[in-house]
Amino acid sequence: MKLTMERSALIKALGHVQSVVERRNTIPILSNVLMSAEGGALTLSATDLDMEIVDQTSAQVSTGGQITAPAHTLYEIVRKLPEGADVELSFAGDDPRLSIRAGRSRFNLPVLPAGDFPVMSSDGLSPPIEVDVADLMRLIDKTRFAISTEETRYYLNGLYLHTVTEDGQTKLRAVATDGHRLALAEMPAPEGAIGAPGVIVPRKTIQEARRLLEDAGETVQLQLSPAKVRFEFGGRAALTSKVIDGSFPDYMRVIPRDNQKVAMIDNALFAAAVDRVATISAEKSRSVKLALEPGKVILTVRNMEAGQAVEEVEIDYDGEPFEIGFNARYLLDVAGQIQGEMAEFRFADPASPTLVLDPVDPGVRYVLMPLRV
Repeated sequence: MKLTMERSALIKALGHVQSVVERRNTIPILSNVLMSAEGGALTLSATDLDMEIVDQTSAQVSTGGQITAPAHTLYEIVRKLPEGADVELSFAGDDPRLSIRAGRSRFNLPVLPAGDFPVMSSDGLSPPIEVDVADLMRLIDKTRFAISTEETRYYLNGLYLHTVTEDGQTKLRAVATDGHRLALAEMPAPEGAIGAPGVIVPRKTIQEARRLLEDAGETVQLQLSPAKVRFEFGGRAALTSKVIDGSFPDYMRVIPRDNQKVAMIDNALFAAAVDRVATISAEKSRSVKLALEPGKVILTVRNMEAGQAVEEVEIDYDGEPFEIGFNARYLLDVAGQIQGEMAEFRFADPASPTLVLDPVDPGVRYVLMPLRV
């Protein structure tokens, strides 16, 4: 195998694939990236056995071939080469190392045979569903913060992607919850999505897909099966992943329908106030008490060791006074997703879930479980 290519093209393709490679591997080949040179293109593949990323970039191929080399080391070498450099990658059977040349730099890396590299099959996937990149990015960005990190409830460690039909309209919906908060975002279902299986896409897959969407052009091809999901980005890069084998809970039961106490709150002012008073909160609970009264909300944080913080924020509320507590971090996470100036909070009572809406984006809903304060 022998090829030459521009550093920027190689670093971009390596950057796409190497992040899937775990830093510590008990199986040596999983630390490597598979390089396949053929017909004016270099194809790079990396996997952790649960997910595979493939990216293709143009190259001047003198001799075609396949080999694997350490992914992170190769990426770091190319990253540190001067901008605009031409990089030559070559591997000959008589030297069991990959040679990397650029200008006056020479590197040799150990290799493992390409035949040992595991390749993920894409059997059983649905026909491609074309989704607008901006729409898919919105679904991910509005919900991924609520994905659980608790390994015990593994079925919450991902984003539930599925279609629903409400009021005669079919929507593609993404839902994430960790049991303390829930985030839901939806969009009109793209053509071909109706009837596709609902899947729980793992957190790591969502992070990698979101990163690849940055360079994906205008549309992405989505394929689903009960066991796998595949994203194809502009015909060059593709991500195939196993999905979480489990049942996502009936999330509609926890979304409040008739919370009567409605407060319209300036989102930026409220988030800044929460951030300030939370400075002295006990790190574990990070609880902040909201005392709502007509025209204002008083935020209070008490910490036995660090003291007390109180701040008042003007709001549009004319209901009965009451108090409710929340995790400050969760309030800030939701505030970070509100696009408009105002956030709409719908309360029931201090012990029931609170619904947060974005008046500018009716396709999103957030649910926060209260804390006892």
